[in-house]
Order: sequence, then structure tokens, then C-alpha cells
Amino acid sequence: MKWKRRSQNNQAARIFMKLNVQIPGSSYPIVIEKGCLSHLTGWIDPKRKTMLVYDTGIPAKWVELVESQLSNCFAFCFEQGEGSKTMQTLEQCLIAMSDAGLNRKSQVIALGGGVVGDLAGFAAACYMRGIDFYNLPTTVLSQVDSSVGGKTAVDLGSVKNIVGAFWQPKAVLIDPNVLQTLDPRQIAAGLAEALKMGLLFEEDLVEAFEKEDLDLTYIIARSIDLKRMVVEQDEKEAGLRKALNFGHTIGHAIEGSFEDHDYLHGECVGTGMLYFIEDETLKNRVIAIEDRLNLPRIEEFDLARVRELLRHDKKGNDQGIDCVFVTKPGQFEFRTLQPEEIDRLVEKEIFV
Repeated sequence: MKWKRRSQNNQAARIFMKLNVQIPGSSYPIVIEKGCLSHLTGWIDPKRKTMLVYDTGIPAKWVELVESQLSNCFAFCFEQGEGSKTMQTLEQCLIAMSDAGLNRKSQVIALGGGVVGDLAGFAAACYMRGIDFYNLPTTVLSQVDSSVGGKTAVDLGSVKNIVGAFWQPKAVLIDPNVLQTLDPRQIAAGLAEALKMGLLFEEDLVEAFEKEDLDLTYIIARSIDLKRMVVEQDEKEAGLRKALNFGHTIGHAIEGSFEDHDYLHGECVGTGMLYFIEDETLKNRVIAIEDRLNLPRIEEFDLARVRELLRHDKKGNDQGIDCVFVTKPGQFEFRTLQPEEIDRLVEKEIFV
């Protein structure tokens, strides 16, 4: 599978970076700048009626910093974790928006990780058939991946992201300073998604994980730039964007098989990618990187439950389930597998 690369500049190494996502009917900036949460008014109208959505895991200092810059702000806070990404929490958020008197000229701001962004974005897409939405991602995972591209959703039972909508943000503001208060486990889980981008599109990004010192700012910026280029070429996942599901087919099923959400999304994706790398040398190289990041080796899970969840994968169709295989860094291919083929795949021992 080939993809058109429109930018080969070195902006990613800069502390400040502004990118523009340009898709039909919706163009918006991505700003990567240390300290940008301290001057939001350059991008967000502080006088508009606003619903600030965050979860209990966000440090109070970041919530207070954002609220202090908005003159007409209401807040909706929910319990941290994937377990809150439900229709029930979505309904509570929509009720809070209605009770606050939000109208079609109001706005929603997501302050948090992927769960917050997904839920707040979906609420914005649903409320009055769609109001403005701004994404302020505070985890590595959301900064390198989920904050850009307009995918919003909630889970339905154990099936991830099966109810949602494409709803593009008006802007994405990424402040690397917020990572100072992020748990090391969350940082590692987010870097798994950045590694995914390198394996799919650019060996230089994979090599960045093998250097003595990890340059987080570069990794985040380069990952989000690659994501931008993919979204511009395929907003609604008709072709190229499907590649971003690399690692997610089995990863999502593993994640959903643990009722208590024992593993983070990025951790499961890190394991899920290994099933779709057939070259043993490359697989061992990826395992070495994941070990260095302290990503867990998820070797024990409920196989029957994983098989069941695979059959509910949203990438499935009448012909089978669309899967992404990486053949070498920067090169991948799509294959449609029958559920029985994926069953055999997931039975393999990948950590050998």
C-alpha cells in the first residue's frame, strides 16, 4: 500500500509548531507549543458559553488554568477510565449541556486523554445536531493520535467505539508541559501509538525510539503530522486511513476481554501490533522497543472472550475483517481475514 507524502520538512523538531488540517468543509489548526494552555484566547473565544469536559484524572492545576481564561464556562467531570466511556456518561454530559443552556453558538472543550476527547467530541456532534468542539489533549496517546481526525465515539458494553460520529474539532491545542504531571505508564502507553505511526509510514520515527534519549516533543510532533496527512487524504476511512487500525483489531479485543480494564488502550495496541508483523526480525525489534518503554507483555487473556469480541469488530463486513499487516517499517498491506483465520492468529505465541 502506497501513500502520498505531502510534507518532508523538519518542523517537528521545533518547540512551536502549527499545522493545518485541510479537508473538504472543515479545516482547522493543530498547535504544538509549550505553555499554549496559558494563552487559549488566541485560539478560543473566551466569551462564548462553554462546556468544559474533563475527568477525575486531570490535575486541578490544568482545569483551573483553562477555566480562569473563560468568562462563561460550565464544567462536566466524570470518573476517569475506559469504564466511563458509555452511553450513560454521554447522556449525563448532554443533560449538563442542556441544563447550562448551551445553544448552537456555544462550544465544547475537551481537556484530557482519549476517553475525554472521544466522549466530549461525540456530545458536541450530537447536541443540537452539532456545535463547535475544541480538543486540548493531555496524554501522549491523545496528543499523538486521537485528538486529530474527528473520530468520536463511546463503547457499547465491551465493544469499543461502536457508537459514534465523525466530528472535526475547530482546533487542537497540544501543550507538552502537561506531560509533566502524567503517570509514566500513561506516557509509555501513548508512545505505543506513536510507534504504530512509524511502523506504518516512516522508519525514521521507529529509529527515534531506538536512540539513547527519547525526544518526546519530536515523537509527538512527527506522529501528529503523519496523522494529519493521512486524515487529509482520507477523512472518513474509505481507504488509507484504515491503516491506522494496525494493532487495534486484536488489541481492542484483548482490551475488552478484561472486565476491570486491567490494561490501557496503548498497552493492548502494543501487543496487538505484534500479531500482524510476520517478519521475525522486525517483530523482535518492535518487542525490544516495547520492552524499553516498559509496555507489558500481555500473554494471558480470555481467548474465548477475545474471539467473541473479534466478531463484533467494527471493521468487519460480509467478506470478513479488514486487517493491516506491516511488512517493513513504512510499508504495509491490507488483508481481509475470516474470523477463523484471526482465531488461529490470536492463538499464536508472539513473545518467543
